[in-house]
Order: sequence, then structure tokens, then C-alpha cells
Amino acid sequence: MADKLASTEENLERILAVESFFGSSGKPLKKPGRVLVGEGCLMKLCRRSPQPRIFFLFNDILVYGSIIVKHRWYASQQVIQLEDMKVEDLEDSPDMKNQWLIRTPRKSFYVSAASPEEKHAWITHIEECRAKRLNETGQAPGETFAPAWVPDSATDVCMHCCSKFTVTQRRHHCRQCGYVVCDSCSNYSFLIPNISCKPVRVCLVCHPILQASDFTHKREDLDENSWSDESSSDEDRPDLDKDPLPQQWVGEENHVLPGWSSYSDK
Repeated sequence: MADKLASTEENLERILAVESFFGSSGKPLKKPGRVLVGEGCLMKLCRRSPQPRIFFLFNDILVYGSIIVKHRWYASQQVIQLEDMKVEDLEDSPDMKNQWLIRTPRKSFYVSAASPEEKHAWITHIEECRAKRLNETGQAPGETFAPAWVPDSATDVCMHCCSKFTVTQRRHHCRQCGYVVCDSCSNYSFLIPNISCKPVRVCLVCHPILQASDFTHKREDLDENSWSDESSSDEDRPDLDKDPLPQQWVGEENHVLPGWSSYSDK
């Protein structure tokens, strides 16, 4: 169905609409053969708490951003190439139900849907689009993924020395293992090319391991255009719109799960 919609005016209008939602701060999304497969609101686990984010699934990329004004204005656009990402189904946690993990080279994060059906639909559509993309390009699936950060709320003490966090003893995250650590236990930096082009904060356990493995000389140059950077301000900013958005999908009729509206039936 996506192949049939690629050249339609309706599909082009949808893609241009998504571009307009992000304004001048977003990247151009119009591209030959690109199809908007589905969209919806998911809760993304940020450092302090889960926050709503708008997600758009295309047949070759996954785009998401912060919700400023529903159906009108989204910010902090992030673009992930499907061949570079991986999804992992997870059991419910006390803080997030219907959750799963999205792994990417630069950043891995937890998301959750409003229902088990929506979760299944998201995972199914992402995996189908990714598999088809890999088949079309002949590219090997990505194997290097950043760690998922442990949320700030998960611990009141450093995960290495057990010192208690206070106003002056701040929380930090090791970019190699994702642990919540104090400043003393993460007073090191190391160049991890898939995460940043500059040295990033790492903990006292990971630093000697990275040095011993001679990490920087064994990695190939990373294409900086394969993913977009996400600042910490995007993680912590309050969203003005907390209401879930309608979920819509493009697909064959027998692939549309209960509770989901197919673009092809509009």
C-alpha cells in the first residue's frame, strides 16, 4: 500500500503538513518515494519523568518532537533512519505501561502507548518498514546503539559510590553505560563517535574499559547526517499539550489493527 501512495497528491500533502508543523526549525521531509505511514502521540521517558511526544513514522525514517500546540506547532524535531534503529518489546514497569525501547546509535530511549493494541501496532509497523527498507537498500542492519539512560527518579544515590544526591551533589549520566552517577564518579571524558563528535562524560568504570579497547581507532567514521542531535533542553522542557493525539496508519486492510484508522480508508 505504501508503494501505491508514494506518488499520490494526498501523501505529498501529508508530508508537507508535517514539515509545516515543525516550521523553519525542522528539516525538509519531502523526498521521492517517501510515504507517511502513520502518526500519533507516545509518552517518552525523559530524565525526570515521561513526557508526551508526537511521532511520525515514514517508510524510511521515524520523526518525533515536542508538542507545543496540538495539530499546529511541534518543536525539537528528531529524525532517525530506520535502518539504523532497533525496537525491543518490554514488560510494563511501575512508571510506564505498554512500553518498549527504541535503540539508535546516538540515543536509546523508552516510549509507551495508551494501550497494548497501540503498542503492538507501533512495533509491528516500525519493524515492517525497517525490514522493507533494509531489503531495498541491501544495507546491513545497524549494530551499534547507545545505552538507555537510567531515569533520575530511579535512584537517590550514585550508582557507583552510593553517595546521596543533594542540591549541590548533582546527578550525571555516563554516556557509555547510562548509569546515574555523581560528579566524582563521572569526572572523565571520552570520544564515542556514534554519540558525539566531541568527548562526552563517562564514569570511572567505563573510562578504563574504553581506553583499553582503543575505541576511537576501531570505529569507522560516522555519517553525521544519519541522525539529528537532541539537546538536553528537549528532555526537560514542559509540554503545553498533554492530550494524546489520534493514531492513524497506512496499510493493507487486513493489517489494520482494531482501534486504528488507516489513511487508505480516508
